[in-house]
Amino acid sequence: MAVKDELYQLADKMNADPVHIKDEKNRVFQVDLEESGPIQILLKEGKVIVEEGAPHEPEVTLKLSDKNFSKLLKDDLNTTMAFMTGSLKVDGKMGLALKLQEIVKKYQ
Repeated sequence: MAVKDELYQLADKMNADPVHIKDEKNRVFQVDLEESGPIQILLKEGKVIVEEGAPHEPEVTLKLSDKNFSKLLKDDLNTTMAFMTGSLKVDGKMGLALKLQEIVKKYQ
């Protein structure tokens, strides 16, 4: 399964049970995938919207391989080690990158 499909499935799961995102501020996270290009994850009014490309100004951008993003979506990536070894790069607010990981973890 392509990593974008995994993200769409996770977004559907989150929207079906928005208990962990309903109180989140409106945010734009961008993920620059090495193989697949940019994709944005919007938290807006208690819902998750996934948009391919980069139509919005992101608050944080994560740069990593499709394989590592797939691991992140499954809460199977040690983000600290990935960051320290350079396989994950973060532009913008580091706290928001951690917030995204925290939200993903709640839906596993």
